[in-house]
Amino acid sequence: MVMKARVHVTLKRGVLDPQGQAISRALAGLGFDGVGDVRAGKVIEIELAESDRERARTQVEDMCRQLLANPVVEDYAIEIP
Repeated sequence: MVMKARVHVTLKRGVLDPQGQAISRALAGLGFDGVGDVRAGKVIEIELAESDRERARTQVEDMCRQLLANPVVEDYAIEIP
């Protein structure tokens, strides 16, 4: 069975986000008023040859800690629909 996982990686609050700031300025320049803080991140989709949801989550947690996210400056959230 193939299971899909989605990992959302974002910078922690308090960490400077130059990409988010650039997006915010660009939106204001395009006339989008009222846009507050913008934070940019990434989404990683992974297919796993796994049928057990908890084992899949454990594998993805390990992937995040070892490679997909930098725990010093990034947070991550895992979705397994």
